[in-house]
Amino acid sequence: MRELAGSAASIASAWHAQAELTAALHRSYREGRLPPGAYLRALEQFISESNDGLFVWLPPTDSVQQRVGRFYQTAPATVFLRAADALHLACAAEHGFGEVHSHDRHVLAAAQHFGLRGVNAIGPETP
Repeated sequence: MRELAGSAASIASAWHAQAELTAALHRSYREGRLPPGAYLRALEQFISESNDGLFVWLPPTDSVQQRVGRFYQTAPATVFLRAADALHLACAAEHGFGEVHSHDRHVLAAAQHFGLRGVNAIGPETP
């Protein structure tokens, strides 16, 4: 993921990903995978890069929420997708993206329901 992100001029993501990333860093700290100093450095780097414009935060518009609603109205019972991930996919689709990069198998499998191509950011691409 770092290699992929490092080659991009900017990274676009749904607005709520800011909270998801900071929560993930804190979880790593809480579970002892990140020592306090590394946790604070990672958090400060994320905040700095956000402020410098590396990340483009896509807003949660009414049309994004409506797309999420349409997805859950029509999705087959076999599709598993968390609400936050549905927001990511709807946001990408509403803002004109054709593909999403993730390593989450549920996000990759559901991307097609939003008219997106799921690209496995760590392994082989999904159809």
